[in-house]
Amino acid sequence: MANTVLLEVSNGVATVTLNRPAQLNAFSIEMMEDLLETVRDLRERDGVEIVVLTGAGEHFMAGGDLKDFATQFHLTPQARLVTFRALIEERVNASVEILQSLSQPVIAKVRGACAGFGLSLMLGCDLALAADSAKFTTAYSSIGLPADGGMSFFLPRAVGHRKAMELLLLAERFDAAEALRLGLINRALPAGDLDAETDKLVARLQAGPRHAYGEIKRLLASSFDMRIESQLQSEAEAFARCSATGDFVEGINAFLEKRKPGFRGA
Repeated sequence: MANTVLLEVSNGVATVTLNRPAQLNAFSIEMMEDLLETVRDLRERDGVEIVVLTGAGEHFMAGGDLKDFATQFHLTPQARLVTFRALIEERVNASVEILQSLSQPVIAKVRGACAGFGLSLMLGCDLALAADSAKFTTAYSSIGLPADGGMSFFLPRAVGHRKAMELLLLAERFDAAEALRLGLINRALPAGDLDAETDKLVARLQAGPRHAYGEIKRLLASSFDMRIESQLQSEAEAFARCSATGDFVEGINAFLEKRKPGFRGA
């Protein structure tokens, strides 16, 4: 079972914890494999309603483990190319693709450092709550790299092409207030409130219409690549699927009866 990434499921909430606190949860080669194992496990589990992604200790993830990466320096440049391409394609990309395919809402709970692949992971989540003391950076260009983990996909969609270019080229650090202003996170909270506010958000989402959540995720994921005609058709199909659920009936009845709906994911 994975050690550098932990999975705990309780009362419908799956908590994925990046678990190298002494190393600021830096992304090692071992951790790449453990993350993939963990998200594969998560994908196959029944009864998961919400996923929370967080880091053990005081940090989310401080980017890649550079000491670990340096162990590959004995290889020739061509061999390094082959090695790192395989690591990214077979472990990192596979993990991101699985997380993106989940129908459940995925929440990032961020404190401390959030850099490099840590920022990619956060951006790939559906919602992100951060401590107001959290620090962010793309980091990649400062060690001679471009991006991975979907950074070049998620970032320009969140901040626009020109700002994404600035963040990747300059790799400057910015705080939670700036991350909120840029739309990279949903809320910046006092560090002492982060756990409680995340729990509140989880509870609110758990009380909601889970079929509709899955359709919302699918619609937004495809919207940038669709012509309006195709997106309208996708919306019609998603609407129809949800109209066949018990949650749709409950939602309409609750509105007409002026009460809170009791959604059951049925």
